[in-house]
Amino acid sequence: MEARLNNPAMILNATQSIQDMYKAIYSGGVPKTTLDLVHLRASQINGCGPCVDSGSRGARKGGETEERLFAVAAWRETPYFTDAERAALALAEHATRLSDRSDQVPDEVWDAAAEHFDEKGLAALVLMIALTNFFNRLNVTTKQVAGDWG
Repeated sequence: MEARLNNPAMILNATQSIQDMYKAIYSGGVPKTTLDLVHLRASQINGCGPCVDSGSRGARKGGETEERLFAVAAWRETPYFTDAERAALALAEHATRLSDRSDQVPDEVWDAAAEHFDEKGLAALVLMIALTNFFNRLNVTTKQVAGDWG
């Protein structure tokens, strides 16, 4: 496997801006484990091998269990996630699959997330979902290779 192009963020020296975005996301008060799950689920939906690989590795290094990582794709049918994590995963799915329905992010999905996260937490989740989708599109388009980033 070979990438079509080096990582565009590296080519155009956008890495500091991306790091600043992560700093903002992690200041929102959402547990890193929840943000990792959101990143992993959006990446699974988009078929982004590098993000699924790096996201799983990073979550595992952060103490996430194999059991929960394996179950993220079927989170609705497993008992391993808290209500807050379920609300965040539902938000991630709806905000990632925008073209699947006319009401892309229904009020009930947003309201469920708002029951568990304050304004800063919701902002952190939305930014993480958006940044993940950004990376997914870069990686899939340029055929980045899973595992190339360590």
